[in-house]
Amino acid sequence: MLLIDEKETSLLTAAAMGNGKPPEVPPDEFAQNLHATDSITRTVADSLKNMDLSDLKGVVTGENTLLRDGLRELTEMTVGFVPKLLVAILILWVGMKLAKMVRKLIVKALERRNAEPSLKSFLGSLVDVLLKAMIIIMAMDVVGIKATSFIALLGAMGLAIGMALQGTLQNFAGGVIILLMKPFKVGDYIECGQFKGYIQEIRIFHTVMRPFNGRTIVIPNSELSNKSLINHTKEENIRLDVVASVAYGSDLEKVKEVLMEVINNEPLIQTEPKAPVVAVSELGNSSVDLSMWMWVKVEDYWTVWLRIRENIYNAFYRNNITIPFPQMDVHIASDSRSERVEN
Repeated sequence: MLLIDEKETSLLTAAAMGNGKPPEVPPDEFAQNLHATDSITRTVADSLKNMDLSDLKGVVTGENTLLRDGLRELTEMTVGFVPKLLVAILILWVGMKLAKMVRKLIVKALERRNAEPSLKSFLGSLVDVLLKAMIIIMAMDVVGIKATSFIALLGAMGLAIGMALQGTLQNFAGGVIILLMKPFKVGDYIECGQFKGYIQEIRIFHTVMRPFNGRTIVIPNSELSNKSLINHTKEENIRLDVVASVAYGSDLEKVKEVLMEVINNEPLIQTEPKAPVVAVSELGNSSVDLSMWMWVKVEDYWTVWLRIRENIYNAFYRNNITIPFPQMDVHIASDSRSERVEN
């Protein structure tokens, strides 16, 4: 056992204080934890002492005014919203059924008019979308969701799109008119302005026409729906007009007999709705023109058109009927004064 006297203790203390600082004491963690626990305990005790137990009693027994008012407002809101929600669901259910029925009715109406398949599907889808949008807006209004701003936004978007696609919308409207009113159909031979040919395809925005030369003509539907056109194959029968010219001095009765013989020998010429007619139509500068009006089936028009002219020429040649050619008679008058001047 080591014994230290007072002299040594004073020496050790002086050595420790030799740097001018007091000696460091290690921290006491247990004391710190004990102090913190004691502070929390005092805080909880003070809170329980100062707490008004009547508030807790009001919450437990339901006598608290704030809680009671909140529950009442929540109940009233629930009771008022649930019927509106049920009505909105009923509107959606019934409206979707009606939209489906209306779409089917429109498609059947178009089928009765023999509308194009593309038009039937397009108009059916368009009506279906519009009706469903209206039903959803009605349901939103019943629930209490104001759709005014939404409708205004859709209107502004529609106006902007309409102004940007003005020409395209005109062609679309023209296509719908053509497919509904049917001024012509696929396979018809029409003439519109400088364009003439057979209709190959009718689309929503334009129509494809094919003339005799094998080219393809694409015409916007707005032109075909807003301008006058001639449909040469709309009816079952069509009249074929042919002009035969003979020289002056020919026997017109004989010419008419020859032309009628040509007509009678053509099996594709019809006697309905009217019988064929041969008559003098014009006295030209170099010829007498006779018009032949003959009715034929639409599908036989070009066959007769090509064959009848050849038959007329052969008949004129066999009967010695002269086919004239343009000619001019020049008469030279003598001028006595000019002859004297020349002499």
